[in-house]
Amino acid sequence: MSRDQLLNKLTTLDFMSVDLHLYLDTHPKDKEAIETYNNIVREADCLRMEYEKLYGPLYSFRSFSKSQFHWIDNTMHTKRNFIHRTYGAAVHRLLSI
Repeated sequence: MSRDQLLNKLTTLDFMSVDLHLYLDTHPKDKEAIETYNNIVREADCLRMEYEKLYGPLYSFRSFSKSQFHWIDNTMHTKRNFIHRTYGAAVHRLLSI
């Protein structure tokens, strides 16, 4: 998968996990939903590890660093471009600081 494909898939899986999490707040005994949620989280974790192995850390707060802190090396420029291409200029402007 390309970098953008990985980010797009991760965005989709993260959205699905948040949505299912909200559902499970009101349906905590739904075993099928729990299984689906766990599968989505596992798949997202695998894709996240694959992305970070190829391109560097996605998050400053939940990514491992080996010998030095690499967050600074993986510029937000790439992520901002992805947000702009995926969600449009309006969202990009909202997220810009």
